[in-house]
This record gives sequence, structure tokens and C-alpha cells, in this order.
Amino acid sequence: MDVTLLKTINLSKFFYNFKALDQVNIEAKRNKITLVIGPNGSGKTTLINTISGFYKADEGKILFNNQDITNKAPNEICKIGLIRTFQIPQPLKKLTVLENLLIAEDNPGEGILKCLKGSWLKKEEEITEKAFHILKFLNLEHLWNVEAYKLSGGQLKLLEIGRALMRNAKMILMDEPIAGVNPVLAHSILERLVKLKNEGYSFLLIEHKLDIVLNYVNYIYVMAAGKVIAEGDKETVLSNPEVEEVYLSASR
Repeated sequence: MDVTLLKTINLSKFFYNFKALDQVNIEAKRNKITLVIGPNGSGKTTLINTISGFYKADEGKILFNNQDITNKAPNEICKIGLIRTFQIPQPLKKLTVLENLLIAEDNPGEGILKCLKGSWLKKEEEITEKAFHILKFLNLEHLWNVEAYKLSGGQLKLLEIGRALMRNAKMILMDEPIAGVNPVLAHSILERLVKLKNEGYSFLLIEHKLDIVLNYVNYIYVMAAGKVIAEGDKETVLSNPEVEEVYLSASR
């Protein structure tokens, strides 16, 4: 049975008199890839920012893993396993790929008492082993000692995923994970998300490259003017006349 991991209930966000989110109701299931699409200005990124705590909701609720996380701080939301990545990756660019993963994990050696006990040494070995396992899965293992600023756009997107995995994410919110990425690497990124889904991870994605992304997701929500106007599987959404009209109007 599909279990809802993330749910918004009548979620609204205002910027002065502008309703960026208007009574948005979505459900993202456990071990599924849920996609939110819509033309520019439809409220997609505002939705992700509000769920992840970067914006405060003006109305409604956000539930994650049966907890009310409405308007909690981003660091609190991150600690319970809801992690977001950004459209423009934000690694520490002068650190190496490996270092970017290591700092994403809580290090017991940072506490004075645990440091004195020496137990942090074993923990650091475990964290490093975990980081290399993730790098191998993402095909970044050969770049472990390369500074992050030297990576390509697609490699930076993979590094963002790696940082989320280091935080033991239950669900990853991804804002345009294949934007600016060549099609071959875009498919590779999405194939890895499917593998992670099969291993127990869950995803909520925003993406514009519909010709690529639609074949990898389980359920789709379509937004326009801050509202959800359609939802369902690929065939249901693409055959919806309102969805077609929204995209046609945006391209005029």
C-alpha cells in the first residue's frame, strides 16, 4: 500500500497582495518520485521553498512523516530527513568533492567530550567509507580529490544529491535537477534517482524538461497561477485540456 510521506493541506503563500500559492494540496508517497510541473511563475519553487522552511506559509499545513512541520526552520526540517537541493548547486567550491560530502554528516569529533574519548576516530572512518560508497554510486569516485568549482554543471547536481544522501534523507526535494545538463547526463541522473527510489528513498521534483523527466516519475501535479490544476500519471496529465491550454498560453 502506498504511504503518504509528505502532504500539504490548503497551503498558501502571499507576497503582499500576490498569491504565490493558493490552497495547494499535494501528497508525495513513500518510495515514489513525485513531479511538480507548470509554466514559469506557476508557484513551483515557492512550493519547495515553503515546504523546506525557507519561506513561511501564510495559510495551511505541511505534514512530513506524520509530523506537522509548518513554518519550522530549515535546519529543523533537515534533521528529520526532509532535504532539499537547489536549482543552482551550492557546494563549498574550494573544498574537494569528498570534503563536501564529509561536512554534510554530523561529526562526533566536534564535541569536546566525545573528542577526548577518542570514539570519533572510528566514526570518521565510517563516515569516510559511506562518502566513498555514495561517490561510487554517483560515478564521482574518480573526482574525490577535485575541488568542487572544477566540476561540470551535471557533476555539481550529482554532488548535491550526494550531500543529501550523507544527511540520511528520507525524502529529497529537488528544484530542476537536470536544468542546464546535457541529455545523456540528465538521463543518468534520473536513472540514479530511480535506483535510489528502489532502495527506499522518496523524491519530490520540479522540472521543466518534460521530454526527459516524465518517463521516470510515478505521479505528477500541474500548477498554474499558484494552484494545482491537474494531477495523475503521465497519460492522464498530458491528455488534460486545461494543462495543454496553460502551456500553450505560456508559450505565446
